Amino acid sequence: MTDARETQANALLGELQRERGGQLKVFLGAAPGVGKTYAMLSRAAELKRQGVDVVAGVVETHGRAETAALLEGLETLPRKPIEHRGYRLQEFDLDAMLARKPQVALIDELAHRNAPGSRHERRWQDVVELLDAGIDVYSTINIQHLESLNDVVHRITGVRVTETVPDAVFDRLRDIVLVDLPPRELIERLKQGKVYVPEQAAHALQAFFSASNLTALRELAMQTAADRVDSDLRDAQTARGALGVSVRRGVLVAIDGLGQSEYLVRVARRLAERRDAPWTVVTVQSGGPAEDKQQLELDRAFALARRLGGDAALVQGASVVDALLDHAARIGASTIVIGRTRERPFARMFNRTLTQQLIQRGAHYELTIVSTPEARARARRSWRKASGWITPSDAVLAVAAAALATGLAWLAERWVGLGDLSLIFIVAVVLVASRTRMAAAVLAAVLCFLAYNFFFIEPRYTLLIGARQGVATVFLFLLAALVAGRLASKLRMQVLALRAANAHATAMQDLSRQLASAADLGQVVRAGREAFKRTLGLEMWLRIGDRDFISTGVPAPDDKALAAAAWSQKNQQPAGRYTDTLNSSDWWFLPLADERGTLGVAGLRFNEGMPKPGLEQRRLAEAMAQEIAQAIVRTRLVDDLESARIGNETERLRSALLSSVSHDLRSPLAAIIGAASSLDNYAASMSGDDRHALLETIRLEGERLDRYIQNLLDMTRLGHGGLTLNRDWIGVDELIGSAVTRLQRYQPAARFRIAIAADVAPIWVHPALVEQALFNVLENAAKFSPADEAVSVDARRVDGALRIDVSDRGPGIPEDERKRIFDVFYSVERGDRGREGTGLGLTICQGMIGAHGGSVEALPGPDGRGTTIRITLPPIEPPPSAASADD
Repeated sequence: MTDARETQANALLGELQRERGGQLKVFLGAAPGVGKTYAMLSRAAELKRQGVDVVAGVVETHGRAETAALLEGLETLPRKPIEHRGYRLQEFDLDAMLARKPQVALIDELAHRNAPGSRHERRWQDVVELLDAGIDVYSTINIQHLESLNDVVHRITGVRVTETVPDAVFDRLRDIVLVDLPPRELIERLKQGKVYVPEQAAHALQAFFSASNLTALRELAMQTAADRVDSDLRDAQTARGALGVSVRRGVLVAIDGLGQSEYLVRVARRLAERRDAPWTVVTVQSGGPAEDKQQLELDRAFALARRLGGDAALVQGASVVDALLDHAARIGASTIVIGRTRERPFARMFNRTLTQQLIQRGAHYELTIVSTPEARARARRSWRKASGWITPSDAVLAVAAAALATGLAWLAERWVGLGDLSLIFIVAVVLVASRTRMAAAVLAAVLCFLAYNFFFIEPRYTLLIGARQGVATVFLFLLAALVAGRLASKLRMQVLALRAANAHATAMQDLSRQLASAADLGQVVRAGREAFKRTLGLEMWLRIGDRDFISTGVPAPDDKALAAAAWSQKNQQPAGRYTDTLNSSDWWFLPLADERGTLGVAGLRFNEGMPKPGLEQRRLAEAMAQEIAQAIVRTRLVDDLESARIGNETERLRSALLSSVSHDLRSPLAAIIGAASSLDNYAASMSGDDRHALLETIRLEGERLDRYIQNLLDMTRLGHGGLTLNRDWIGVDELIGSAVTRLQRYQPAARFRIAIAADVAPIWVHPALVEQALFNVLENAAKFSPADEAVSVDARRVDGALRIDVSDRGPGIPEDERKRIFDVFYSVERGDRGREGTGLGLTICQGMIGAHGGSVEALPGPDGRGTTIRITLPPIEPPPSAASADD
């Protein structure tokens, strides 16, 4: 039931995805001249009469008057001129169509190759971009231009079509219209000059436009249209819950880059299309990297697979069979497609061919073996290379190892008296096998066998063997050497495969570790840049939003490269070098995207002479780009959370400030206003003492208000880094005495007991700031000390630092709240404010002392009674210039 629901959900999701963008309607024909463009224009004219906004982007009439007549009344975009090698070419203007954005765009000849310098290499890529922009597209195509049928058309007509359209584009079809014309009528139109000019028509009739070819192409076109209708029917029924109509079975096609890879890819595409199944192309790398020619074929096959809508994977493994079966199980494939090549007789004799092993071990898989005469001929030519045939360097190593083993065996027999010399030769074979291919190990085993027989088996210096024991000895030696060489060679291939896989995993692990510790966008960019440089040797340019990041000394992308970057970022697809979009650039651009959209784009610069990256390198680069994108998302999320926290904190402080201002600033203002009003109204009737008392009240409340405002200003300066330290020498006794004297002007009843150690020397500080900090601490202590208790001030040197303890005898502060009293406005609830003060005094004290590199902490008072506020200032010496100025 769960699988059925999942299948139905996938079908519904596919329907929704097709509805999201523009809709593609294709007019399909078996050959040129059947009337595809005419049918498209006729439908467009009908839509125009219905009030639909239709614009012709590019329509090829080929001089046919009846087709050109249908263009009358339709809006047609001017074509874009492109200069190429002295010629002025006219191409479809994609940007103009995107800016115009009609409901329906008419784009003729879907398989057309654009002129060099265009944004995309093929017109179907322009159509995909229009669809992504939400514009419906009507287009035309002949059946021979469908990529998966390229080989079939070549076998039918003998013509290899170079302008093809990936089958993946057909996956976006909303409707397909088969424009059919019987072959005899099409040939008649060709003779009348309605398809080509007479000279071209005569040649076409002798080649492509024969009756048999047209009949076969007509059948292909009908079959393709029928397959599309059947696929749409299955999707619609599945979306409505009619499960079981279509069973999706994965198809896995194995290629080796030895001559038939692209053919196998097309076969797998057709097989998967008929079954409506996902499909994957895979190659197994069991040893070192493939040779240049083989790698080039693999790259073309993988690129073809992606164009046709399949997946591509490179698998590391010592055994091809094990790797194929493991990958098939991992992706859920039920069918394995392989190519049949010339098999070695010994391998067939011992059931060791790839086909035999897959049949024996792949009991749950359907095995499809594909072969053609051309493939068999290519396989015979490449058999030596495919079987790991020995290279000249490997042959030299095998001969040298055999010669060295012979010399060592002679020395061991003559001077050491070693009886079993075969061990020396076996070691030589193992050493050769561990450094070369299996073929070199076999050569070394044969040479060592012959040398052992010739030089050390009686009768010596002949290949004859004198006794039956000698025959058994030499042939057992040969068998042991071959087995040991095979095992060593297999171990070497496993090591190479593991080394390649480990290199990929290590690169990703290193990048992930660096990105995990990156705290901001700048660190993410640096980590990504270093990873690409270290792993792939490529410089990285990064665009996140509207910000560009590039290493110093690396040239910035030019206008052409920036256009490719913008397209990649907009369409979430790779662009630039080694792609089909704006590939004349030196940069390869990879989109950085997450589930919410595109974050930016990463550009990788290829210097002159750098080789084309292989499939594994491209996969690694794409994986690294995705890791960078995830790290960018994470840093953005952290920034958003921090901004939210700061916003909440700011709102809390604002509320506390308003509460403080509403109470603490209003109280002195009310006292001042009341005293001033009394003086204004009753001054004449008051005695001199009463007037003096009112004036004293105004003065004291005004000074109190001034302190509150000063605290607020100091807090603002601390929060914005506005404090500047103007250091000078000042004595500690002078500092404490000034703060105490200043406080006693406001609180005459306050009592202090001061103790300053004799070894306390003057300090290099900002005197006004430290005095203000000390004043705030003393004022806080005086508020909480009982009237008959003195505030204790103790100054001494501890480990070279100045420590000032201010202790009161008040009620004290609970241990869990001692750190909180330094929070801004904490005293709104309790702490240093009591019934007076803004709660900023200790916060400002902490900021001022912290600016000097010191600290402020709250401790229990002496004997556990009251509170001690400890100020610690580190010993700081003035620079030589300041010291000489003071002298």
